[in-house]
Amino acid sequence: MLSEMFYKLWDNGLIQLAVWETIYMTGLATIFSYLFGLPLGVLLTVTGENGIRPIRWLNRVLGIIVNFFRSIPFVILMVAMLPVAKLIVGTSLGNKAMIVMLIIAATPYVARMVESSIKEVDAGVLEAAQSMGASNMQIICKVLIPEAKPSLITGAVISTVTILSYSAMAATIGGTGLGQVAIIYGHQRSNADITWICVFLTVIIVQIIQEVGNAIARRTDKRIK
Repeated sequence: MLSEMFYKLWDNGLIQLAVWETIYMTGLATIFSYLFGLPLGVLLTVTGENGIRPIRWLNRVLGIIVNFFRSIPFVILMVAMLPVAKLIVGTSLGNKAMIVMLIIAATPYVARMVESSIKEVDAGVLEAAQSMGASNMQIICKVLIPEAKPSLITGAVISTVTILSYSAMAATIGGTGLGQVAIIYGHQRSNADITWICVFLTVIIVQIIQEVGNAIARRTDKRIK
């Protein structure tokens, strides 16, 4: 039996709005995380010990920075980065600040996912490109990234779902979305139905992301005929 509070939220469009805000925050944060994380992951791979342009000190520095941010739990990182969010978007509260937090938290994660995907590229393909005189940039743009595309897409799906789970913390800094509805109108007001409906809607979003991402990955995988 659904509570009266649920019907009020539904009639006022707050649940529908929360779904959109969750998707918006997740989508925007994912785009910017890959905008920064993709080149960072490529740089980590290229400058690594077995990379096409090994630069030990640079790889070491980048690795330390990435590992530092990845090792911090999101709740602690979110609190620590409040001044950074205020500097960038002019506020440390609300969805704008939350998107900044999500980007900061997800970029190192994305970088490692990209690095792992690119390292899966067959060494023989790389050697063939080098033997034909391809430049490092040509190898990156025309060999490494295209060959790693299925794995990169799969990694993007995992990263997006992770960012979606982080977005549920938006309510702690005055943000909105399904997390806010579940906490404020569900948990704090003892309306278990609202909490579980938010869980159900989140699962649906995750399943859609997973199915679409997997379908795209299969279409780009040359090993699958």
